[in-house]
Amino acid sequence: MRQWLVGRRLVRHTGWRPTDTLVRALGAGFALVVAGTVLHQLPLVLIGVPLLVSGLITPRPSGSPTVTPVRHAETVDSGGTGTVTVEVRPGDGAAFTAVRLPVTGRSGVGPVHLLPAAAGALRARIRWGHWGRSEYLRADHLLASDDGLFVYGPVVGRVAQHTVLPPIEPLPGASLPPRAAGLVGAHRSRRPGDGMELRDIRPFQQGDRLRRIDWRVSLRAAAARGGALVPGTLHVRERYAEADADLVLALDTTVDVDTDLARWSELGQRPDARRGGSLDLGVRAAASLAAAFLRQGDRVSYVDLVNARLGVPVGSGRRQLELVRHALVRSGERVTGGGEPVLRAGQVPLGATVIVLSPFLVDSLVDLTARAARRGNLVIAIDVLPEGLLADTATPWGDAVRTILLAEQRMRLAALADQGVLVLRRDAAASIGLLRRHREARRGVRR
Repeated sequence: MRQWLVGRRLVRHTGWRPTDTLVRALGAGFALVVAGTVLHQLPLVLIGVPLLVSGLITPRPSGSPTVTPVRHAETVDSGGTGTVTVEVRPGDGAAFTAVRLPVTGRSGVGPVHLLPAAAGALRARIRWGHWGRSEYLRADHLLASDDGLFVYGPVVGRVAQHTVLPPIEPLPGASLPPRAAGLVGAHRSRRPGDGMELRDIRPFQQGDRLRRIDWRVSLRAAAARGGALVPGTLHVRERYAEADADLVLALDTTVDVDTDLARWSELGQRPDARRGGSLDLGVRAAASLAAAFLRQGDRVSYVDLVNARLGVPVGSGRRQLELVRHALVRSGERVTGGGEPVLRAGQVPLGATVIVLSPFLVDSLVDLTARAARRGNLVIAIDVLPEGLLADTATPWGDAVRTILLAEQRMRLAALADQGVLVLRRDAAASIGLLRRHREARRGVRR
C-alpha cells in the first residue's frame, strides 16, 4: 500500500518515472566501474560499463497516457448482460498496459489484466447479478516501457457505479376490487354505467340513451302485445361501469434475515440485502407484482413501512414501475435492524388492495396489517421468511430457539387470518390467483 501511494504521488509530479530495476542497474554499474578502477580489475569494469551505459542511454517515454472508461447506463436490469469499454491511449514508448477490468461471474471491479500497450478500446463482457447499487468498474492502470525500466502509474481510476433493478418474474393477470371513486378504468365496479359487462335488462326509462336499447328483447315484448312498440315494450341493456383499481405494496424493512439463525445477530450491520434473505424475497415479489398490475392498467403505490420518505405515491404506467423498482433498491440499502413500522391511513387510498410483504417476526407487523384490514381494505399478507431455517449449532438451545420462533410466527399468521387477512407464504404468483378467486366469490355473492 505504501509503494502504491508513493507511486501515485510521483506520477502526479513527474509522469513517467524510473523503476527500481533501472536505478539498481545504474547503481550496480557505477559501483562495478569504481571497484574495478580502484582494484585494477578489468573484468569488473567490463561488467559494469554495459550496465551503466545502457541505463544512461535508455530513452524516457514521452507523452501522457490516458485510460478512459466509456460512460454506460446508470440503470440496468438484474440478470441482463452488457459490455464495459475502456479507451486506452498509451502514448509513445509504452510497451505494456496493466488495467483492472471486470470479469463475468465475479462481482466487483475485477482483477488486473496485463496486455500489450496499444491504442484502442478494451472491452469486457459482464452479467448484471444481484439487484442493488454497486461498483462495476474502476479502471486502475499502470503502463511500462520495454524491459520495465520506466512506468507511468499506478493510477487509481474513477469508480463507476450503477443501479441494478430487481428482476421481474412473469405473473398472470388478475382483477383487483375497484376502488369506490372513479368511473373510468379497467375493472368492473358495482355501479351501472358504460362498461362492457352486462348487468341487467330492464324496461326503457326517461333519460336512457337510444343506443342502449336491446331490439331483440324489445321486439319480442312488442310481439307479445300485438306487434306494436307501445310504451313498456322497449328494453335497454344496463352494464357495469368500469373503475380504477389501486394496489398498495407495503414492504417490511425492519429486518433482513436469511436461513442461518446464527447470523441473525448481524442485523443492521450489512450495507445491502442478503441474497435469498427475507428482504431479497420481498423486493423481488414486490417488483413482479407491481409489473403485473401496472401492465393491465391498474394504479400502484409503494410504501416502505420504516422509511416513509422512500415510498412512491400511487400512479400508473411504465414510469411508475421504474419509480417503484428504484425505491425498492433504496429500501434495500437502509435496513437498520430497528424502527417501528407504520402504515398510515393516508398512505392507503380508499378501497385499495394492500399487500404486506414481511417475515412477520414481530407483533407490531401483525397489528399494523390487522388495522389496515379493519379499515375495510382487502389485505393480503405474504410471508417472506426463507424456508429451511438452520439452528445455531454454537449453542445447545439452537433447535429449541428455531422451534419456538417458527411456532410464534405461525401464531401471528393465524391471528391475521382471524382478522380477515388473506395469508400466503413466499409466493407472489399465488396472490394473483387468490385475488382472482376472491373477485369471483364477491361476484357470486352479489348475484
